[in-house]
Amino acid sequence: MNYSKINNITGWLCFIIASFTYILTLEPSVSFWDCGEFIASAFKMQVVHQPGAPLFLMIQRFFSIFAFGDIHKIAYFMNVGSALASAATILFLFWTITALAKKMIPKRNEDLTMGDTITIMGAGVVGALAYTYSDSFWFSAVESEVYALSSLFTAIVFWGILKWESHADEPRADRWLLFIAYIMGLSIGIHLLNLLTIPAIAFVYYFKKEKNPTNVGIFKTFAVGILILAFVQYGIIQYVVSFGAYFDLFFVNTLGMGFGTGVVFFAILLIAGFTWGIRYSIKTQKKILNLALLSTVLIVFGYCSFAMIIIRAKANPNLNNSNPDNAFSFLSYLNREQYGDRPLLFGPNYNSEKVSLTEGKNIYRKGDTKYEVAGKKTDYEYDRTTPFPRMYSDEPRHVEEYKTLMGFDDSHFPGLFDNINYLFKYQIGNMYMRYFMWNFVGRQNDDQGAGIYQGQFLSGVKPIDAMMLGDQSHLPPSIVESSAYNRFFFLPLIIGLLGAIWHFKRNQKDAGIVGLLFFFTGLAIVLYLNQKPLEPRERDYAYAGSFYAFAIWIGFGVFAIKDWVFKKITGQNAAVAATVICLLGAPVIMGAQGWDDHDRSSKLVAHDIAVDYLESCAPNAILFTYGDNDTYPLWYIQEVENVRPDVRLVNLSLFDTDWYIDGMKRKQNESEPLPISMKPSQYVQGVRDVMYYQDYKIAGAVELKNILDVLLSDDDADKIPLQNGTKENFIPTKNFKMTINPLDVVKTGTVTAADSAKITPVMQWTFNKNYVTKGTLAMLDILANNNWKRPIYFASTVPSDQFNGLDNYLYTEGLAMRLLPLKIDTAAGRNELVNTDILYRNMYNKFKWGNVKESKYLDPQSSDDISIFNNVFNTTISGLIKEGKIADAKKVVTRYFEVMPDKFYGMRSMMGTYFLAENLYTLGDTQRANSLMSKSAEYIQKELTYLADVSQSRNRFIGGQNVQLGLQFLNQMVKTATEQKQTKLAQQLSQQFQGLEARFSPYFSQQPQQ
Repeated sequence: MNYSKINNITGWLCFIIASFTYILTLEPSVSFWDCGEFIASAFKMQVVHQPGAPLFLMIQRFFSIFAFGDIHKIAYFMNVGSALASAATILFLFWTITALAKKMIPKRNEDLTMGDTITIMGAGVVGALAYTYSDSFWFSAVESEVYALSSLFTAIVFWGILKWESHADEPRADRWLLFIAYIMGLSIGIHLLNLLTIPAIAFVYYFKKEKNPTNVGIFKTFAVGILILAFVQYGIIQYVVSFGAYFDLFFVNTLGMGFGTGVVFFAILLIAGFTWGIRYSIKTQKKILNLALLSTVLIVFGYCSFAMIIIRAKANPNLNNSNPDNAFSFLSYLNREQYGDRPLLFGPNYNSEKVSLTEGKNIYRKGDTKYEVAGKKTDYEYDRTTPFPRMYSDEPRHVEEYKTLMGFDDSHFPGLFDNINYLFKYQIGNMYMRYFMWNFVGRQNDDQGAGIYQGQFLSGVKPIDAMMLGDQSHLPPSIVESSAYNRFFFLPLIIGLLGAIWHFKRNQKDAGIVGLLFFFTGLAIVLYLNQKPLEPRERDYAYAGSFYAFAIWIGFGVFAIKDWVFKKITGQNAAVAATVICLLGAPVIMGAQGWDDHDRSSKLVAHDIAVDYLESCAPNAILFTYGDNDTYPLWYIQEVENVRPDVRLVNLSLFDTDWYIDGMKRKQNESEPLPISMKPSQYVQGVRDVMYYQDYKIAGAVELKNILDVLLSDDDADKIPLQNGTKENFIPTKNFKMTINPLDVVKTGTVTAADSAKITPVMQWTFNKNYVTKGTLAMLDILANNNWKRPIYFASTVPSDQFNGLDNYLYTEGLAMRLLPLKIDTAAGRNELVNTDILYRNMYNKFKWGNVKESKYLDPQSSDDISIFNNVFNTTISGLIKEGKIADAKKVVTRYFEVMPDKFYGMRSMMGTYFLAENLYTLGDTQRANSLMSKSAEYIQKELTYLADVSQSRNRFIGGQNVQLGLQFLNQMVKTATEQKQTKLAQQLSQQFQGLEARFSPYFSQQPQQ
């Protein structure tokens, strides 16, 4: 069998192994974060968040066809699409490794020996399968996200340049370069990470064309690679659209022509220019110019997948992020303007003072007949700036993190070296090296942020000997019982480092190219992202490209071990031995350790909790949500599975935009338009973006409709002057009220006739902010005009500041709280506002529980949602007990033990078990209550004993928040056991509490560091 056939068969074997791995472990339905939005948008060809992923959506729509009309299988088959794309990435990685490896074999007159072939294939299999089972890549491979397909396109591009290199001396070899350009253009419609291969590609081209490379040539090649990257990133992706937008501005506003005519004219000019340029390059035999122009054209061709965004935006789909239906809104969409900018080379520190505001160019929006100025781009000027600003965010929570991590006092102004120190300590140490070690060393658990203490980033070893050498005697349950507790014993890292050293010794050019790929897809992203602390989720997926590059070196570890360990053994035997050792040391151990924490095949939390949010609502409800994970899964469950299409979801994070309010004023699915009285001209971009509070000392509360009249007035008398000379509406009081007609409330079924006496004649509350955004204005508009015709709910996960002061009127009915005009019970706290009967019916008859009891693995978000489930159970049981419905309360307890997991997923899930124990005492189930109390106390003791050991060994307070929480609950358990006259248990708990308190007492005066 010839080498080519062996190479192809072995590569496809790796593809099959990866495919089975990912399909067996993929999530059967929607996942958390962006997946719900992507699946819903792919299914109905809608517009996702900026900057869009149109080609990804179209490919995923293709995979949905295999559901054959079963709407419950659509998410599964889209996940299969990611799994197969990831497996194909492994295929091309294998071929990339073998292409590089074959170049390492000394050239002889005869064909490759069997030993040579085994070594090359062994390197390919080891490297490809190591990446197959790497943590970050595996995570993205089993869900419907862009990173799996993006990785495939990156792998194809890098493989493509190696194919060009091997055929570069043939007449038509440059077709491979054109192929790469087209793939890059297509990849823009998925994710921009693919572009970071450009500098490495430039060096492959240079080293092939230049037989005697020089330092000057290498420097020039690096500069050219960066320029090409910048040209594609800015020149094609942004400025082509920008030129089209400003052509349209001229044609529409100056020439009076219709929207889009300027774009069409510019497109014609562009096509004509490229056509002339290509013909000129052919006639004059300018090969480089011809190649450059053809490559640019093919990139633009691939980029044209974004036409789907504009086409679908014009159709006004339900999910239409930013509504990019014209040149300027599309330009804003591509530039991710809603996310703001971050300083890179020069800018402020977190404690720089803003001294002035500078205005830039106009911001345009589409009007009725022409483009209108919506405002100007503005930027702050600061009293002090610094080069290379890394600590730039002035959000209070970020400022505290900066000062805590770096040990700064309030008077310290960070300089260049402080920012560099922060770069290495946090952005590289915590947000890159920690992830790198996850993939190739091991992992203590999957708690977000776990695994770094003051610069120690060796995979979060606590302590390192127990993590790596297997001594588990003093590790807490949060590590030992975690499926994500993975120990690779440094073996993949060591093999990869050996492979890298061997590669650089044998072929500095190729090793440098792989190193460049490693840098640009890893550390360069760190520099570009300039991440702030307290990210809402782990960001390791962003660096998967650098882990891909390192996997190449893991493959080369086979060569290193063969040459350095088995050099006295015959070639064939040495190749087999090195391959087996590397297989066991990397992919086998990585797959064995990582399988349990990547097996999502039995997890349905995102799917079921989305159902529960919607089933918490009465028919035709309005449900306010806030974050990604209480919105995106709900979009999926409505748009794809058609669950509760009558409920109107309103994401408060998007409600401050005119395009989103526009969508809320249209019918969606089976939900009628929201009762928003505002005209588009009253909330369009640049109008009423923010209106500030001015205390007019108004006595008493003001009717909400009168407040709206002031906020929506166009009379200058109802406005206040701003520093820039303009006038803006304002809010004159924070004391609001709504006069209630009890007949309307009963007639609409908001409150039953039997409870009509509980209806308050006036709802009165205090607004809780010093400003009103247009989203808040829209919410107030809904409240004022709804007249209780549609039930209004807030998701239980919405931050309380988003209630706008309505806290005393929000009643829990499940995973959502309903706004009800009931008299305020001054003795009841927020947690006592419960509609127990409705809550019981919802949770007992309608709710699903994500299979959390039987799931093989729960990711951090899913395990965190166990606390939400616990809260629902305990609130229901408490409410039923309070109303004397003991039999129903016991039924809920039985359901709890049927569906909820026995193990703890951190302190928060332990808290839910403790509250259940309190309810069990009330129900007379003392034995089971005692058992839960003992179990909870044992968990706390093991966790805190471990943290005390670590604090003592490092002579500083470690795990402060968990320590305080654990001691607080342990002390409460002592009181509960004493009150329940459980003397023996109380004594045991008291001893545990006193022992732990004594161990931590020396640290309580210190500032917690973790």
